Amino acid sequence: MGSLDGLKILDFSTLLPGPYASLMLADMGAEVLKISSASKPDIVVNYPPQIGDTGISACQAWLGRNKKTMFLNLKTEEGKAVVKELVKEYDIVLEQFRPGVMDKLGLGYEDLKKINPGLIYCALTGYGQSGPLRDAAGHDINYMSRSGIISHAGRKAEGPSLMNFQIADIAVGSLNSVIGILAAVNYRRNTGKGQFVDVSMMDGCVPFNSLDGAAFLVSGEEPEREGEMLNGGCIYDYYETKDGLYMSVGSLEPQFWRNFCMGIGREDLIEGTVWPQNVNEVKAEIRGIFKTKTREEWTKIFAEYDACVQPVLNLREALIEDEHIKERQMVVEVDMPLHEGMKVKQMATSIKLSECPCEYKFAGYPLGYHTKEIIEKLGLDYDQLEEKGVFK
Repeated sequence: MGSLDGLKILDFSTLLPGPYASLMLADMGAEVLKISSASKPDIVVNYPPQIGDTGISACQAWLGRNKKTMFLNLKTEEGKAVVKELVKEYDIVLEQFRPGVMDKLGLGYEDLKKINPGLIYCALTGYGQSGPLRDAAGHDINYMSRSGIISHAGRKAEGPSLMNFQIADIAVGSLNSVIGILAAVNYRRNTGKGQFVDVSMMDGCVPFNSLDGAAFLVSGEEPEREGEMLNGGCIYDYYETKDGLYMSVGSLEPQFWRNFCMGIGREDLIEGTVWPQNVNEVKAEIRGIFKTKTREEWTKIFAEYDACVQPVLNLREALIEDEHIKERQMVVEVDMPLHEGMKVKQMATSIKLSECPCEYKFAGYPLGYHTKEIIEKLGLDYDQLEEKGVFK
């Protein structure tokens, strides 16, 4: 048994946050049915490359893993009726529309809970269901910006810097949706009651201000770029090596700082701590030291010291070659459906459960593949509904 066997989720989400949330739930055993629009392109699903001649993109194969998928036109009365039939069985809904969209369609929480009082309805949005920004469009970069995080991230000289991973989307949107849904499942188990789960990606970024945010709320002092312990103000930072690659130095605690100083041959810096008074001077010296050796040479040196110093790896080094990631089975080979004997490498779900580990049964199907199967299982006439544009 999977840890979430018995949970049945109707997933109306697109792009990355919602689909990654339902991917984690599916890997842990939940039955997920992904509802898509055949007429609206999804930039994440269509993100290149495609896998051979399958017609499936790498992202669709990953985010669609372990899920069934069907097309529905929610603007048709017949399409709405199909949803209302489905929620009798799929008693968890995940949607990612702007606030009020599903209500206008007659498919919001208040509408659907009349059909299934135990319904758990998770609405994942950028700015939440209330507040002046509730109807505003946004992406990862916007939620982080509005939350205050970016005001003290980056370099003094250049200002904010982009990152090529989605903090608000995944670390907030996806994970908080999973947490919210499972919390609601536990509540329902104890009380028999369903509920509405309001997940805002900007809300979740607010506590990501972490130490500096907590300090500001007491002191009123704004953190500055490269002025705090964890944003470049001390020795905790990245350092270029002789071959143009980088090492990361996280030697904050005294024992790690001592070992770091020994590793670079500068025991005289130990007393000054990781945040010395003349930090810019010391940092410049350390930058010079790192440029005297290659990344590989530094990696070998710090393999002998417990100092929180590690190389910055590229994706080939991390996902294909790194022995630790291999041992942790964070890249798995998954069967491609409809293509016998074909497998695709994918990133695994990072939760390790000893009694009921995640399963990777099959990669994503083409969008809409299970439409006819689901419709006929409901006892409805597929051809008749198709004529009425229910699957467009």
